[in-house]
Amino acid sequence: MATEGFDPVGIGVHRASTILFEDAAAYAERGERGEKGYSYGLYGTPTTRTLEEKLTQLEQAARTFLAPSGQAANALAAMAFLNKGDHLLLADTVYPPMRDFALSDLVRMGITIEFFDPTDLADLQARIRRETRLVWCESPGSTTMELMDIPEAAALAHKAGALLGVDNTWATPLNLKPLALGADIVTEALTKYVSGHSDVLMGAISVRDADLAQPVKEMIGRMGIGASPDDASLVLRGFETLATRLRHCSAVAHRFAERLSGDPVIGRVLFPGLPTMPGHEIFKRDFLGSSGVFSVTFPETVAPHVWPALDHLRLFAIGASWGGTRSLAAPMSIGGNRSATRWQEPDVILRLSIGLEDEDELWEDLQRMLSALARLSAAGDAAE
Repeated sequence: MATEGFDPVGIGVHRASTILFEDAAAYAERGERGEKGYSYGLYGTPTTRTLEEKLTQLEQAARTFLAPSGQAANALAAMAFLNKGDHLLLADTVYPPMRDFALSDLVRMGITIEFFDPTDLADLQARIRRETRLVWCESPGSTTMELMDIPEAAALAHKAGALLGVDNTWATPLNLKPLALGADIVTEALTKYVSGHSDVLMGAISVRDADLAQPVKEMIGRMGIGASPDDASLVLRGFETLATRLRHCSAVAHRFAERLSGDPVIGRVLFPGLPTMPGHEIFKRDFLGSSGVFSVTFPETVAPHVWPALDHLRLFAIGASWGGTRSLAAPMSIGGNRSATRWQEPDVILRLSIGLEDEDELWEDLQRMLSALARLSAAGDAAE
């Protein structure tokens, strides 16, 4: 073969739709090949399987499946285990597209949706019904970073005969192992930290037990969902530097979070690594580290000036997503994405994702924006 003696460091990109069989009998028995065999490109190539196996090991899972994006992974995981008449409980702080999917599509499919306060598991317990099939959460919560006690939530779900699913994108499998804490399903938006370069979309679904793998496999097959080997190779490349990137971004984010705390134009700093953050004890117990993403809120008098102040940033780019090499700032509105709880602060939150730029230059950039925010706020107060 042309590849004999060729042993590169990186995983090869294997593209295929049709996969050939040595004879008619092998083709007839292709359905019996199991998860290690190959039958059609939609169900895996050596490139995509390598990524799945790597994630399976890191997640301490029984099986992992790839999806075209993190939200695709969330949606597929939910649909694989929910049927008409079932009850789905979502943490009030879930990723907004997951909330929208549940309220727009799962409701249309005859599934009852309800939200719970992830910081008050008595609320979760009170809302669980006989029909509850799945409890879905993020910890920390999307944007506002609330911590949830995953082992306790898993115990409550299992007692009622329900499954617990966790979107683990913020922590990555390096810093949190939801399956080891009792969760049944974990999803990752590999788009973010794992790929790490803001140039690929991909998600993953990992399951704790082998009997949970078949419903996911069948759902993906019926939906005709596949992952590109080219994209998988980019994610595998990003994996090689994930630990180093995450360690750096986390350390800088922690220092920035501490320095921003107490700034007069900042309301609260929402970063699980801070001892002042509600739920910090859960963070210390369950997490091996943090990521470089955190949020800040603003006082009432400052909040109206956040948008124009952002135009003073030079290094931080304004853009969606996070986890890449470039530092990002994204103003967020979350008041409309709450059902079981109520957001009590001004409805503009600034989410920051720390990248790989020089730390001092990044801090100067933030200070430039905060100084502009202070000037705009003072001018607004003087005009009243």
